[in-house]
Amino acid sequence: MSDDTIRLVTIGRIFRRRWRLLVIVTVVGALVGFGASLLFPPSYTTSTSVLLAGQWGERELLTQSEIAASSAVVDRAAATLGWTGVGGSELRDRVSAKAADGNIIKISGTADTPERAGRLSDQVAQQFVTFAARIAGDSTDPEAAARPEALRQKVEQAGRRITELADAADPGRTVEGVQARTELEKLRTALQEAMKKLDEADPATNKANMVVMGPAARPAGEAPPTRMQLIVAGALLFFLLTVIGHLTAARMSRRLRTEPEIAAALGSALLGTVEVPGERPAHRPEGRGPQARIRRLLGLDTRWDTPTPQTSGDEAGRQLRYRRVCARLRDQLPVPRRLLVVVPDGDEIARRAAGQLAAEAESDPSPSSSSRGYPMLRVVGVSVERPMVPDRDNESGALVVLSAGSWTAGELAGIAEACADAKHEVVGIVLAGTVRARPTRAAGRPPQHAVPAFAVGDDARGGSA
Repeated sequence: MSDDTIRLVTIGRIFRRRWRLLVIVTVVGALVGFGASLLFPPSYTTSTSVLLAGQWGERELLTQSEIAASSAVVDRAAATLGWTGVGGSELRDRVSAKAADGNIIKISGTADTPERAGRLSDQVAQQFVTFAARIAGDSTDPEAAARPEALRQKVEQAGRRITELADAADPGRTVEGVQARTELEKLRTALQEAMKKLDEADPATNKANMVVMGPAARPAGEAPPTRMQLIVAGALLFFLLTVIGHLTAARMSRRLRTEPEIAAALGSALLGTVEVPGERPAHRPEGRGPQARIRRLLGLDTRWDTPTPQTSGDEAGRQLRYRRVCARLRDQLPVPRRLLVVVPDGDEIARRAAGQLAAEAESDPSPSSSSRGYPMLRVVGVSVERPMVPDRDNESGALVVLSAGSWTAGELAGIAEACADAKHEVVGIVLAGTVRARPTRAAGRPPQHAVPAFAVGDDARGGSA
């Protein structure tokens, strides 16, 4: 799996073989999300809109939104509200403002109740309008506010004086009179246009003209993240982390899966592959302690990263593989001799295959007069943590039987060193795999070669070596 691309079939395999763990982890994540919701009290958010009359640019609207959420405005709102234990610094985290379409500043306030949220946003909007008016000069300088009006009155007086002069002039009897009346009319028109432009450019009449568009609406529900959102987020987060953890562990796995890697780790040649029927994927010994019960409950006693067993042929085809392995082993040995069949502890597939291999070697179909018989095999289990192989007695070699994808290079090297310490030469390697047996038994050889039960260290024929 470390070199394979993660595909949907891999995700589906995790769901099928780890569904109990995924369900429990998802429930735990939901409980964690519920606990987090208790630490964060519910909050409510509502908004108040302020309309800005006149012509405003995008940068100006952005500046006004920054002013609406500034400390100068929020601190005044906090002082007016007078909430116990709530100051301007805390309210600044609960107030936000943004510019919307149509020259509108939308001021949002968040509080622990809908009523407080509405009061907060309304009060900030009022303080923003007041503060903006002060900046524009509506209330800070009365004399400056009166200047445009005085100028307007002077323009009106000048217009009346121009009218009087025009009436007093020669009423069109001479060319000079007509020219004088024309010049006076032009002068009055220029004064009116100048006053109009002055009104349009006056910040006190345009920029400070802000209107609060009604009180804030009552919040329809809690502001995110709500309790349900936290529960769903916790469950989803734990679920995804569990799946990602499985994929990461499979990517980082050092278990050997290919035949050349296994042969190199054990320092011997591969004699062949055999099959054993199995309904369940391979798992390690169940055990009886509380940890073993928890592993069975969560489904951790079953390997999830092993491929789904393929449907095998008939029993005769599986036995033919065992005979071919025995034949290769017989041809490789110079003389018939007894061998140890070394099986790593916990490799249930290899243990069953070794038993079948020993039973096949015992039922040698070759007449002794015409050819050498199969070597006699004795199955022994070896711990991969502290490998220990029986010393050389009647056996003069070791045959290692294991399943692919179950052991690392270091573990297999330890088994090879244990065989060397016991003066056993590793004469070959046999890989075992599981297949799904057909529902009906194929006709042919009777089931006399069923897998026998071998105790660790017992002889394949039922006696000691």
